[in-house]
Amino acid sequence: MRSNMNSRGLVWIVVLCTVHLNVVKSLENGLARTPPMGWLSWERFRCNTDCKNDPDNCISENLFRTMTDLVVSEGYAAVGYEFINVDDCWLEKERGFSGELVADRERFPRGMKDLSNYVHSKGLKFGIYEDYGNYTCAGYPGVLGYLEKDAQTFADWDVDYVKLDGCYSHPRDMDRGYPEFGYYLNRTGKAMIYSCSWPVYQIYAGMSPNFSSIIQHCNLWRNFDDIQDSWASVESIIDYYGNNQDNIVPNAGPGHWNDPDMLIIGNFGLSYEQCKTQMALWAIMAAPLLMSVDLRTIRPEYKAILQNRKIIAVDQDPLGYQGRRIYKHNNIEIWSRPITPIYQNYFSYAVAFVNRRTDGTPSDIAVTLRELGLSYPGGYSVEDLYEDVNYGVLTPQTKIKVKVNPSGVVILRADVQPQYEHSSRFSQPLRTPYDPYNQVFQVRQNSF
Repeated sequence: MRSNMNSRGLVWIVVLCTVHLNVVKSLENGLARTPPMGWLSWERFRCNTDCKNDPDNCISENLFRTMTDLVVSEGYAAVGYEFINVDDCWLEKERGFSGELVADRERFPRGMKDLSNYVHSKGLKFGIYEDYGNYTCAGYPGVLGYLEKDAQTFADWDVDYVKLDGCYSHPRDMDRGYPEFGYYLNRTGKAMIYSCSWPVYQIYAGMSPNFSSIIQHCNLWRNFDDIQDSWASVESIIDYYGNNQDNIVPNAGPGHWNDPDMLIIGNFGLSYEQCKTQMALWAIMAAPLLMSVDLRTIRPEYKAILQNRKIIAVDQDPLGYQGRRIYKHNNIEIWSRPITPIYQNYFSYAVAFVNRRTDGTPSDIAVTLRELGLSYPGGYSVEDLYEDVNYGVLTPQTKIKVKVNPSGVVILRADVQPQYEHSSRFSQPLRTPYDPYNQVFQVRQNSF
């Protein structure tokens, strides 16, 4: 979704669909078993097409080649970031003679297949952007009327990830259109992650998205505002996901994820503490981790946040449960996510303590593990994922105290510790029918 979608009048056309609803099948691509990770151009570089005056920062093949190199050489690929995703503004303003999509000839002189080949040559995967509308949000050709042709074009270019936006289309058409394009992607035989903006446009139109269908046809989807380079924007996303979690959380799982939008860590709008908070909460929310930052100039402390292996492991936990906000009072929040290992239906957990206060002094938070819903009698091995502090094995009765900086976070991992079993038995990442939230969270309102 792009904020400039109203910059021109909405154009509707009648699409003569060649595939009836009863043959539009689910995507069935077997991809995105954990949330996708990679680098995305939009938030940091937007639609800068002025390669004459700003050649180092314009949307061009040179920019994407450079970021590809840095994802590998600076260690991002080694911790799981694998996609290089082109966003809007890569196209010519008109299709080719035969109706085909054409990359801007000046900014992408070697074409998208060549760029895809380059990304793959570095061991990474290639993503691209289009729009289920007459135009993309920035006014370039959309896919309406060309769904099958464009899907095949992406397959021919060896694309691994397709984001389909929703500007200049009618939200009511999306219930048919997004599955139809996914059908054509699937029919190419080239497995491509399918990222949809389907629900957010319907929500803004006052519709109730059919998440059963969205889950069936999309690997991930947007359901709230575009992220901007500000703490206010990040907070609005945190609030949306927390306030609507009963409707949002059940939709997430292996192969299908809620997408709260890009990581803006290392840009201009967030403090160091706020960057740590975004990374921690995106991991708790099982969010795609798509960096949008200039990797040429990022400072070491922000690079360290993005490459924190322990927090990435929470985000990539194979169970695929999305976390929840379990406490909110006086601008203090606690978020919890069930993760592996599991033992006798007791889950391990990642727990984030978030200080939303701005009064300039750290806040002390003290709770027992039982109050957080961690009730296994044998205890939990607890560690701080930013500070590398190991608390040892704590029982449910143990009160743990953390000090959280303003607009900051403390994120802990609590691994269940069976006392008399071999580790191989409880470490298997198996989904169980047990509800990890079938707990009574009893954090007292006056605890802190």
